[in-house]
Amino acid sequence: MKLPIKKLIQYIGVILIGFVILFLLAQVMLNLGSVLDGISGIAGALRAIVLGCVMAYLLYPVARFAEHFLLYHQVSKRASRAMATGFATLVLITLIVMFIYFIVPELAANLPALVQDLPWMIRNTFNQLSKFLEAQGQSAEFLQTLSVKLTNAFTNWLQGDAVDTITDLLTRVVDLAKGLLNFVIGIIVMVYVLMSRDQFVGQSKKFLFAVCKNRKTCDTILKHVRVINNIFGGFVSGKLLDSLIIGILCWISLSILNMPYTMIISLIVGITNIIPVFGPFFGAIPSAFLLLLTDPAKCLVFIVFILILQQVDGNIIGPKILGDSTGLPAFWVLFSLLLFNHLMGFWGMLLGVPLFASFYYLLREFINARLNKKDLPMATQDYIHVSGIDEDGTLHYTDPKRIKFYPLVKGDDSYFSQFKAWLDRPLPKDAFKNSKLLTLHKNVREYNETNEQDQQDEES
Repeated sequence: MKLPIKKLIQYIGVILIGFVILFLLAQVMLNLGSVLDGISGIAGALRAIVLGCVMAYLLYPVARFAEHFLLYHQVSKRASRAMATGFATLVLITLIVMFIYFIVPELAANLPALVQDLPWMIRNTFNQLSKFLEAQGQSAEFLQTLSVKLTNAFTNWLQGDAVDTITDLLTRVVDLAKGLLNFVIGIIVMVYVLMSRDQFVGQSKKFLFAVCKNRKTCDTILKHVRVINNIFGGFVSGKLLDSLIIGILCWISLSILNMPYTMIISLIVGITNIIPVFGPFFGAIPSAFLLLLTDPAKCLVFIVFILILQQVDGNIIGPKILGDSTGLPAFWVLFSLLLFNHLMGFWGMLLGVPLFASFYYLLREFINARLNKKDLPMATQDYIHVSGIDEDGTLHYTDPKRIKFYPLVKGDDSYFSQFKAWLDRPLPKDAFKNSKLLTLHKNVREYNETNEQDQQDEES
């Protein structure tokens, strides 16, 4: 049977495409280092675009609120979009200027003094610990040796090679210049994204409807994308606002308590508070150590204050702002933090919870859809005491085993009444017949009589 020319050409084309793909894969495997360098270069080139998209995503609620406010006051749609984008950009620039004006001078004033005084703080703290141990009659040579090693290591690090220091400084200056350039380009990208966001959304949906075969699939994908967007948007924006409030409260409270290094500690506490669960510990431990080197009494006050602040955040501020944005139980929040910290490092600690919450949501929707097809209940509570399922889908349940408890004193079924009834029970007549207790008593009595007879014989 001869193949048609058209089919033959198609088969030859598929074979050629297969060879090309195999050739490209072989080249990639043989030049993996160059390929990775190329990917890294592309990622570096796109860093400003990614930064702009992230800033646009974070500032979208601000721009949307401003746009709807202007539309409500009869401003044209195009003018509202432009003015709302300008307002969002102004908010971003205002935050940056406030950071530079208020925080940078404090850091510049406190950090050099802190770095200069840190060896003396370490030495003084270890001397106080050594005196305390010597007063208790303990040896303090280990603490003195450790103090000298830490001080020398820190001093040597500060007084490193001049050439290495200059090279490192130049590298940091170049990286800072690149970062500033990427940030400026990112702001421009952010403006474009906020201005043209409707067009981007329309293009994405147009591509989706062109690729999907039926409407139900498109509706399902759009539904899941909306939910995932709510998860990410609610968590990220809520966590940033929560951390900003915690940082401001920490700065005000530490200023009232007359704590040293107020701005540095508040900045550490506010930034690390972005990380769920472990963030408060990451911020409190170095801050408490810094205060311990300065004044142990203030360190104790700071620890008590941080505990109170975290309780206020966890029970009042956090639930009001975040609510149940992720829908994850506490165990899965901890699991996602540990997993994504291992996979992605610091960024995994920040984004691990919404990423895992999105996966958790998709898996839950898949399981519920499968259960719905089988006419089975979808609530988790309905499966706790299930013992099995029939072929027709009928679930069988078992009653949970319960421990029976009785009152301690009051009532006829109390433990005291049961014990009293046990004591008052009649004993059978032969209860002590062949009893081991009577046998033991008889043996002891015979032993005592024999011992007394031996003593009398010796005396006589």
